[in-house]
Amino acid sequence: MANPGYGKRTAPDQPPRTGTDFTTLPTRERYVAGFIDHLPEGASMSVKQLARQLPLYGQQAISSALTALSVAGHLRRVRCPVGAGDETRWVFRTFWSRTARDNAWWTTFLAAETATTQATAPDTAPTPPLPPPSKAPRTEQAPEPTPVPQQRTPPPRPETPLAPSTAETGPSPAYLALARLGRADHRLTLSADDCAALESRATEWLARGVSTDYLTSALTAGLPATIDSPTGFLRHRLTTKIPPQLPAERTESGTTAPTARSLLVECTECGTPGPPEALPDGLCRPCRETHSNQTGTSPAAPTAAPDVKARMANLRNLLRSV
Repeated sequence: MANPGYGKRTAPDQPPRTGTDFTTLPTRERYVAGFIDHLPEGASMSVKQLARQLPLYGQQAISSALTALSVAGHLRRVRCPVGAGDETRWVFRTFWSRTARDNAWWTTFLAAETATTQATAPDTAPTPPLPPPSKAPRTEQAPEPTPVPQQRTPPPRPETPLAPSTAETGPSPAYLALARLGRADHRLTLSADDCAALESRATEWLARGVSTDYLTSALTAGLPATIDSPTGFLRHRLTTKIPPQLPAERTESGTTAPTARSLLVECTECGTPGPPEALPDGLCRPCRETHSNQTGTSPAAPTAAPDVKARMANLRNLLRSV
């Protein structure tokens, strides 16, 4: 359970474990929550890893249990950038709280984590070049160079035409990102024609300032159990989840300001990223509406069992009167 993938991070101010923890949760959620609570710090909390360790439930049941735990206030999934410059990559984490917290507490806690991340991030601002050293005035005349006999230069050879650059004819970064999706998850395997058809939509993502790692994580997060048409599925995601266009921030000197290292909360159900205040209960708006509809249509709790003795006495009285 030490493999990377939504590594566990324990939230602060946790009371000690007791035998009554998670007693208000349903059986499945109580089972999953008890297992997660005993995981070590940094352990993987992806759906696949949890399903391997919990034999009673499959991946779909584990995913539903994590969604319920997120709504109950026990966990939040986040992603944050690490590195500098072109070596920036996204790291996925899951903050876990044994005590159920409300949305206001999670928003405040994640804002503090963002401030801590920005304070500890290395300064990526470019260092201004140093001025060239000034030349001191000559005080002594330099000795004259020794004359070198003129060398015979060979006649110039005819220039051979250079082959066209492979960089110009090679595939674009968007095409390569789409072609590598099948290696990240076999359900998203695309053919060459499929990659060419979706290349323009993926290029729009990269034109808005996102990296290929961000594009890959957005397309592979929260996949359903089966995907009948990878091309149609990816076309829908590339269209509906395209990030907004943000203007480049510039400093007074005219250079582009370094990107803020902020935490983005992920929707526990589908993996859509966003700021903490935009994902209450750890769910995006469509998933939150779906979850509320499912909760509202759940069957009502059974009423109290009828009094069997009273009914039998009533039947006896009816038989006596016949």
